[in-house]
Amino acid sequence: MRPADFDFDLPPGQIAQHPATVRGAARMLVLEGSAMTHSRASSLPTHLPADALVVVNDSRVVPARLHVTCTEGKARGRRLELLVCDPRPGAGPGAQIRAWVRGARRLAEGDVLTVGELALRHLGRPEDADRDPRARLFEVTGGELLPALEAAGEVPLPPYIERPADEDDRDRYQTVYARAPGSVAAPTAGLHWDAALLASLDTVAITLHVGPGTFLPMEVDDITAHKIAPERVEIDEAAAARIRDAQARGRPIVAVGTTATRALEAVAKARGEVTPYDGPVDLVVRPGHRFRVVDRLVTNFHLPRSSLLMLVCSFGGRERVLAGYREAVTAGYRFYSYGDCMLVDRASDR
Repeated sequence: MRPADFDFDLPPGQIAQHPATVRGAARMLVLEGSAMTHSRASSLPTHLPADALVVVNDSRVVPARLHVTCTEGKARGRRLELLVCDPRPGAGPGAQIRAWVRGARRLAEGDVLTVGELALRHLGRPEDADRDPRARLFEVTGGELLPALEAAGEVPLPPYIERPADEDDRDRYQTVYARAPGSVAAPTAGLHWDAALLASLDTVAITLHVGPGTFLPMEVDDITAHKIAPERVEIDEAAAARIRDAQARGRPIVAVGTTATRALEAVAKARGEVTPYDGPVDLVVRPGHRFRVVDRLVTNFHLPRSSLLMLVCSFGGRERVLAGYREAVTAGYRFYSYGDCMLVDRASDR
């Protein structure tokens, strides 16, 4: 199959530039069997089985867009913009980090970039650059990464949001259950839920720290050639045990977002079931993937020709999901990170 098999037409005016007025106010398209229903995100509990276990991704978005100055080397005196790909805690002197660099052609190996007390020495392209061709590798030579980002960084809104990030985005581009800092993009399906709604559901949290490469279009002729950079996943013993117990009891597993889905499915594919895990995953879900864990998926509407849309199509059936997308366009739904959402059940068993 080709990326064009996961394409659709979207009027630019339907790309959401701001979140809904309040969490839960977004529209939700429900695909269940052959039925297609228009609802609201706040009505999610009414569309789920009473015994469902809802899995959320509790990664916290870091203000990972950073403006720096080259203070040593070929590009000395130039201002550059970085998008730090893996903004993890504890990245002090000696740590290596990846970043996308606006103006990367100006950089030479050995150039030193600084902002405040943070200093980064450019090491060039990473060895696995085929997985993330935009990435450059840096060594922290002064300061510590995460405090510098919190002090001077900006919320890294996606490029299709055509406005600067503002103070409201620091709250609204974050789930209410965000806990572990490490993402450069929000697990956006979770942006719709407030504490009151979540209290009515049986939830369990896992962590996948979202990197920027997840959202890139598939620029390959054959979808099997598409790769993504590894992303860090953390599933503790308690969460793994609850998920396994729910499966053993026949309870449906509902993943909030493609990130939760990829984390669960990657670990289960590697180990046969969901077990405690702390490490990288790079699973690209394509048609033919055997879903081992997730029974229902809550997800926002994704970019055409993206691996995320391919995941949803693999889960819910390509024709059915793309028909849902066409219906959402016709009905005036708002798309992408700050847009509306859909709930879809798994089609592979039918």
